[in-house]
Amino acid sequence: MIRYHLKHLIADLELKLGQRVSLKEISEKTGIHLSTLSRIANQKAANTTIGNLEKICLFFDCSIGDLVEILPDQEGISQKQAK
Repeated sequence: MIRYHLKHLIADLELKLGQRVSLKEISEKTGIHLSTLSRIANQKAANTTIGNLEKICLFFDCSIGDLVEILPDQEGISQKQAK
């Protein structure tokens, strides 16, 4: 499973800038559709493109590891333990 940390990146940027940063603003500056950003922020974008991830990383000046975390799949863990 993939977990996105977009909300954390937004919160950190807001703290740094001292102002609110909206998904609409990020959408306008990155060219990523607002609904795509919303799905990423709400952990529902299982198949977003690497291009979108790159644009987000460039916007936040962060690495892919700051944005995306891979969590073990519970089903995969069970299958590996059975072997």
